[in-house]
Amino acid sequence: MGIFSRFTDIVNANLNSLLDKAEDPQKMVRLIIQEMEDTLVEVRSVSAKTLSEKKELNRQLTRLENEVVEWEKRAELALSKDREDLARQALLEKSKLQETVDSIHAEVARVDEHIERLSGEIGQLQEKLSDAKARQKSILMRERTVSSRLTVKKTLDSSKIEDAMYKFDRYEAKIDGLESQVEAYDLGQKTLADEFRALENESHVDAELAALKARVKGADTASKKKAESSAKKGA
Repeated sequence: MGIFSRFTDIVNANLNSLLDKAEDPQKMVRLIIQEMEDTLVEVRSVSAKTLSEKKELNRQLTRLENEVVEWEKRAELALSKDREDLARQALLEKSKLQETVDSIHAEVARVDEHIERLSGEIGQLQEKLSDAKARQKSILMRERTVSSRLTVKKTLDSSKIEDAMYKFDRYEAKIDGLESQVEAYDLGQKTLADEFRALENESHVDAELAALKARVKGADTASKKKAESSAKKGA
């Protein structure tokens, strides 16, 4: 059984409502699209048949209108030959044909109206179909996104990650221990370069100490001279 019972159900359908009520929205939108496409094929087939009927009616109309003109010419010919009886019969035939022509004109008008309605319905159905296909893409994208997020969540919550991180920590601790052992071997062992650097540092310190002593001594000397000068001025 189809989702829609007739064409108007499709045109008036609320896709949001249908999808909200569906247990499986993806399956539902796929069925909706399939039924819309099938209906569109049917409506286009009816339109093609209707257009073919119109062409046939127009062919009949052209033929009958030509016959109407022909009977009128025959009536004129009969009158020109003083055959009023034949002219009357020709006009009767013309009248019968004209009634048929008028009837076909009315039928063509009804067919045109039908074709116009079909054209509008096809447009509405195509619009609904485009909407349904857009919803289908949206649903598929949302499903892929949610599935990806769920996969990430499951991975993050998995004990495997915690186990891996614990193994990393243990491995790093092991490397730290090895590095400490290497550094322990280096303790107390001075290279020739280390001894020269020590001597250079010692010389640098001695030079700074000598400079500091000279500044302090100079400051003391200046202070004594200032005091002696003040004493002399007081005497």
